[in-house]
Amino acid sequence: MNKHLPRRRPGRAACRGMSLVELMVAITIGTLIIAAMSLLFANNSRSRSETERSSQNIENGRYALEIVRGELHHAGYFAEFDPRGLNPAAPPKPKPDACATTVAALAPALWVHIQGYDNMGATTLACLSDVKVGTDAFLVRRASGCVVGSPGCTGLGAGAPAFQASSCANASELGSANVVDHYKLDTNTANLTLRTRRCTNVPPDNTPAPVRRYVHRIYYVANNDRSGDGIPTLKYVELGAGAFSSPASLVQGIENLQLEYGLDTDANGDADVYTADPDLYLGCTESTAPTCLDRWASAVAVKVFVLSRSVEPSPGHNDTNTYVLGRKADGTANSIGSLPAAYKRKVFQEVVRLQNPAGRS
Repeated sequence: MNKHLPRRRPGRAACRGMSLVELMVAITIGTLIIAAMSLLFANNSRSRSETERSSQNIENGRYALEIVRGELHHAGYFAEFDPRGLNPAAPPKPKPDACATTVAALAPALWVHIQGYDNMGATTLACLSDVKVGTDAFLVRRASGCVVGSPGCTGLGAGAPAFQASSCANASELGSANVVDHYKLDTNTANLTLRTRRCTNVPPDNTPAPVRRYVHRIYYVANNDRSGDGIPTLKYVELGAGAFSSPASLVQGIENLQLEYGLDTDANGDADVYTADPDLYLGCTESTAPTCLDRWASAVAVKVFVLSRSVEPSPGHNDTNTYVLGRKADGTANSIGSLPAAYKRKVFQEVVRLQNPAGRS
């Protein structure tokens, strides 16, 4: 008797796979999960990009304000020399040419430590290019804070203007009744012959007075960072050897710069009134007392307004706001509107004290 029973074939249900319906359901569920994850990833990516744009916008605005603040703090610094004595008695001179390059034009203008240009046109200043119409520009005159030849101090370029202040009290220097003997501004270092307090040309006490770079910079807003890119940018040009440098980009996304100048009308070192344009304050001219140029020389503070926008547009954003950046010369609100709508914007403002002219007063 054969005790071995025949093997049973597995049933049809035991070897059956997924049906077409089950497979389609699984694919559909998987597709929905992938789509949801992709949508979540895209939303997170957009959110991260928008956060980065906003952060960059804020950083750019703050950095632009920091640059302007730093330059204004140094306006009118000329080491031991007090330029107030250069104020012309009569006749009053017109506003100095900001684009002048000769020593003959630069030296008499030292007492005007700052000059501004309100709501500029495209060709207001010949030494600027690609100016964003309707923005302000300002010029700072000063000496470098470091002495040429000291560690870390930028050297003099060949033919660039240099400044030297005397601390020698003899008749040919500080003892002279003529203020122009108290300092030298020249492109030839051989002419920088002023002396230190010892007032001697005999070694070893014949140390010449320190020589510093003369800094003559104009800050403004350009339409583009690089030609045609449409990114408004804070830039500056600087006087070198008989010519201005090519515009140097400082901060992208700076769409507008507006300034109000605090004038010290009672010579106590504090701003008594603010105006967007001292050239128009109280109807001043070259023959009024004080003249318009006297108004500029009395500036001891500046209200700075910066409108910063994101460098890249934000999808779906529609900015229809009007931004108020201080006041115009006539006292009305300086409203900025009708701007490209796809960009997010921030306004930054600060009052900057001009330490050197304010301190002298």
